[in-house]
Amino acid sequence: MKIRTFSFLIVCVLLVCSCKNTKQVTQTSQPPELNSKTEITVRTERVKLLEPSNRAMCGYYVIIGSFRSIENARRYNIDLVKEGFTPEILENENGLFRISVGGFNEENAARAKITGIRAAYEKYNDVWLLVRK
Repeated sequence: MKIRTFSFLIVCVLLVCSCKNTKQVTQTSQPPELNSKTEITVRTERVKLLEPSNRAMCGYYVIIGSFRSIENARRYNIDLVKEGFTPEILENENGLFRISVGGFNEENAARAKITGIRAAYEKYNDVWLLVRK
């Protein structure tokens, strides 16, 4: 009787341990691309609207492109308009030109826009969030 009880306990322990290991393997075997799509890069910068606009400055901007050259930024801006975006060119304190496709006063709204862009346009999966100083 003692041998049966002992054997039963050993089998139960082995089953529990093997289930635990399977769970751990499943959790850690996610492809790295999956994690990178859910993470949003956030940078804080001092920026100004390059082109005169009637819009007030916002606290959060969805950035889809960055350029050192204003000519390249303007060309990219034209391409984005053709795709249905309403881009704006911002200039940061280091002279980089940021292309924004959305300005928001609420961080959650900006994050939702980023998620929507990533879902609709695979080529823009590196879109990021700029927080204005």
